[in-house]
Amino acid sequence: MQEIQIGLLGLGTVGSGVIQILTQNDDDISNRTDSHIKIKKVLVRNLQTPRSVSGNFVLTDKPEDILQDPDIDIIVEVMGGIEPARTYILEALHQGKNVVTANKDLLALHGHELLDVAKEAGKDLYFEASVAGGIPIIAALKQSLAANRISTVIGIINGTTNYILTSMTEQGRDYEEVLKEAQTLGYAEADPSSDVDGLDAARKLAILSSIAFNSRVTINDVYVDGISRITADDIAYASELNSCIKLLAIAKHQPDGLEIRVHPAILPKSHPLASVGGVFNAIYVIGDAVGETMFFGRGAGSLPTGSAVVSDIIQVTRNIETHSTSAINCTCYNDLQLTKSDDFHTAFYIRMRVKDEPRVLATLALLFAEANVSFASIIQRQKANEEAEIVLVTHPIYEAQLREALKSVKAYSKVLTINNVIRFEGK
Repeated sequence: MQEIQIGLLGLGTVGSGVIQILTQNDDDISNRTDSHIKIKKVLVRNLQTPRSVSGNFVLTDKPEDILQDPDIDIIVEVMGGIEPARTYILEALHQGKNVVTANKDLLALHGHELLDVAKEAGKDLYFEASVAGGIPIIAALKQSLAANRISTVIGIINGTTNYILTSMTEQGRDYEEVLKEAQTLGYAEADPSSDVDGLDAARKLAILSSIAFNSRVTINDVYVDGISRITADDIAYASELNSCIKLLAIAKHQPDGLEIRVHPAILPKSHPLASVGGVFNAIYVIGDAVGETMFFGRGAGSLPTGSAVVSDIIQVTRNIETHSTSAINCTCYNDLQLTKSDDFHTAFYIRMRVKDEPRVLATLALLFAEANVSFASIIQRQKANEEAEIVLVTHPIYEAQLREALKSVKAYSKVLTINNVIRFEGK
């Protein structure tokens, strides 16, 4: 039985999960790979920091101890961030080592470069854990669905925002209150901006889109909007419309190019993603041959993410045993145009506060009609101080039409505030 030696870069949440899984499932993994997988060295920032895991491995704070060790076969990078992770992975590939990484930030920006270097070096670069934790979506898109032309990928791929919106929906609480609870429970960071502003989901969507549509997409190509403007009122109105609000990562191959966007969306309760609650993730994929498919599971955490990392380690181990490199490197053979946000085509929810006077609604309808915007439904609630709250739901329109209409609406003296505008999905 061959021995495969691992150099682990990082010993945080994910690194600890990798060690735990390799330890507790050692016999099964050895039998499945006909190999003994051993962690030889682990790179840490501070050698004196107490650790929650232990094993027969050496801790070091010198990356060269791992990257230049000729006996190490696989480098596993779970540090996160762009640098020095990028430099370490490039060095590992140049040193003739295979690489497994969970680094979504790095891949969303430099994935093409890393895959090209891996190909030139004749080595594997696997990254299942970079998107949706333990959900095997990368392998599904690259292998199981490879016979398909993918038209749509829609995902709930950030557990923090899904927990917040689920709690707001189920308990009727406000955003700020639920965010503080999420931070207390450890679902949200002290600085939650990457999650709640949609950036975490956007990085993952860039990776998924590049694979699904075989066209290079980076984080800079993704339209992003976060959930901080969503209120309990918006949640209640969505429910009245037999819908819910989710932070969706949406990628569509349209006739005029790729539509890549992350934002809150009102989703009909009949949609498969509407029932995905709490910290869970799910990705809904449509292919021309397979039709609709959905992948569901835990999108983060020590063991779920560690599961994806170890699965990649197992595949690389099998490749080493057969003297092959079966990683599917960059398949971005297309150069598809990106659709501008003006050309996004959806229905819209518009909540506004107006003066409660005759002909206000009729005037609003006229202002929208001048931009060729019509309504699918209207909700009006009387408020105090001779004011009313109106929710307008448009038929599907181009975003440019909405912006044109809102310019006139904002200038109308009877409109006091436009409280929120939210896109629909699945209408």
